Amino acid sequence: MKRLLKDKKLFLFDLDGVFYKGKESRVKIGGTRAVEQIRSKGRALFILTNNSTDSAETVFQRLQEFDVPVREDEVLTSGLLTAEYLRERDGPVSYFLVGEEGLEHEMARCGHTRTEGDEADFVVVGLDRKITYDKLDQAARVARKGARIVATHSSRLYMYKTGPAMATGPLVKAIEYASSKRATVIGKPSTLMFRIALERAGCSRSEAVMVGDQVDTDIAGAAKAGIDAILVASGVDKEAKGYSLLAKLPDVDAIVPMI
Repeated sequence: MKRLLKDKKLFLFDLDGVFYKGKESRVKIGGTRAVEQIRSKGRALFILTNNSTDSAETVFQRLQEFDVPVREDEVLTSGLLTAEYLRERDGPVSYFLVGEEGLEHEMARCGHTRTEGDEADFVVVGLDRKITYDKLDQAARVARKGARIVATHSSRLYMYKTGPAMATGPLVKAIEYASSKRATVIGKPSTLMFRIALERAGCSRSEAVMVGDQVDTDIAGAAKAGIDAILVASGVDKEAKGYSLLAKLPDVDAIVPMI
């Protein structure tokens, strides 16, 4: 594995469960030494996070507070990429939001207009910890009236401070089922997020490696994209079955001696 990692030019990191855990009261797991080592070797890196509740700017500031030396342009959140995806494919759009402040911020930054009515170009779905039946019902109604559904990601779980907690995937499934429509998914395990990172880094799939804590998003998504992966045991999944990994490590700093 050490030889394989020495050949990698691009390191892709998940966020929650890798650098820290918990959304309200965050606890650092690691990452400073690993990022410093990657920098010293002249390798590229991106943070690939399904987090849509925070803006990319907020995530960057939080990593700075935790002394993880990343640049703001290296932070790729599912909310940021969702907003940019819609802008590039459809221009400024109107949308009904199931999500929180970070996703709304990214949508506004890209020129999109939020609507509270029953008609919109898109229903945009991210993690919403204040979700209600009425909001889900209206989202499905907007979709049935013609809006397309775009999901920041379809993950089942994220790493909360007390353990795994329900993520965006179940909300997406509810809206899809009620509207008889399928969502376009931007974040992991969709390969779209991985393709964007590869294009921005100018690297091939064989030159990249994904470091994450969830099998069904980080590891499965990387496998679908043709990218090697490392599972860290500090987050949602403690074991990986059915996927060929370079390694399973206790936390992200454990890769330091291997690169």
